[in-house]
Amino acid sequence: MKPALLLAFVALAAILPSSAQTKKVVVTGPGYYYAPLGAAEISQLRAAAPAVNLVAPPKDRLLAEVADADGIIGIVNPEILRAATKLQWVQVGVAGVENFLTPELVNSNITLTNCKILQGPEIGDHAMALLLALTRGLYRAIPARATGEWAPRAYSPIELQGRTAVIVGMGGIGVQIAVRAHASGMHIIGVDPKDTPYLPFLRSSHPPDHLDVVLPEADVLFLAAPYTSETDRMIGARQFSLMKKNSYFIAVSRGKLYDHAALVKAIESGHLAGAGLDVTDPEPLPKDHPLWKFDNVVITPHIAGRSDKEHERYIALFKENLRRFAAGLPLLNVVDKRKGY
Repeated sequence: MKPALLLAFVALAAILPSSAQTKKVVVTGPGYYYAPLGAAEISQLRAAAPAVNLVAPPKDRLLAEVADADGIIGIVNPEILRAATKLQWVQVGVAGVENFLTPELVNSNITLTNCKILQGPEIGDHAMALLLALTRGLYRAIPARATGEWAPRAYSPIELQGRTAVIVGMGGIGVQIAVRAHASGMHIIGVDPKDTPYLPFLRSSHPPDHLDVVLPEADVLFLAAPYTSETDRMIGARQFSLMKKNSYFIAVSRGKLYDHAALVKAIESGHLAGAGLDVTDPEPLPKDHPLWKFDNVVITPHIAGRSDKEHERYIALFKENLRRFAAGLPLLNVVDKRKGY
């Protein structure tokens, strides 16, 4: 090759966009028990983006490997961020990102992507299961199997047809709840700071500052919003009092969104007919907490997002975002770090 041509080639290579250069992505942990990142998953990720230098180092090599990393899949903390001076992208393996939003990340130019929407189907199922356990009296019937009790007249099941569900948080989870509640014949009212996706059966949609206006219509209040400084304890004594007498409260996103003491009083007074809780604050809920004493409060240990198909969806997202990152394309599930979701 002639010297002039060689120099031109070198100059062109120097100005090529980063999408055409090899990018290094480090897997910073083994993943969560519901979405492990073992040898099989790492092989799938490498096959999805063969141009990427994907590294899954042992713990004692992690900081050294992230030093020149362009991307991270897994956990991230201030120590990792300080070491990763070239970092452009972080993909976390959860939907709620409040534990990752340190000043080091929020104030950086690093793009954060999460796993929102992926758990929508199973959490939608679980939210309805909690409601049906209450409205159909299953919270009493299931324990009765231990004694073989057969007392049909002791039950007064509630029909969902024609009743109203207020859903706070109309994202990937809230929409899935809405679909299932509508299929049960319920009227749906959505509450969300963003425009709600078009749903032909949605009766109305409202911003959060109108929540107190629509709560008197609620036969059921589903809480499916993300946790941020603005949603902290957004459901308290006033909100429970505004709901219809003998209505139900279902929480499936974050326990810090509702006031537990206020819920205890609403149940104890008989104003609420029952509550279904998959999330509490703290977790696990202490064994001596008053909420455990009510038979019409169904509590599950933050399992709404678990299913036999979730792992497949997680890996599919990681593969697609890895492919997009390698090609310099827009990423999926980008988080607004200032808003927290």
